[in-house]
Amino acid sequence: MPKVIDKSFLTKKSQITLPKKVRDLLKLKPGDQVNFEVEGNVVRIIPMPSRIEDNFGKVTPRKKPENFAEIRKDMEEKIGVEVAGEF
Repeated sequence: MPKVIDKSFLTKKSQITLPKKVRDLLKLKPGDQVNFEVEGNVVRIIPMPSRIEDNFGKVTPRKKPENFAEIRKDMEEKIGVEVAGEF
């Protein structure tokens, strides 16, 4: 038999607050996403991991470290040439 951890109430806007014990058990924090799986009258809450966290560190810069001052200077020079009409 499933374990009942805590209860919550439905608001007038049909919203619920996940009890702290449930949030802690699922390691959920504000801004996290969850999916709901419905099977008959049973609903499962499944935490959805952040895709940002999954992909952290997978993109490498062209140069290490990127020289943003140099990139900005190059961009501004090219815009200046274009604006001046010196294609």
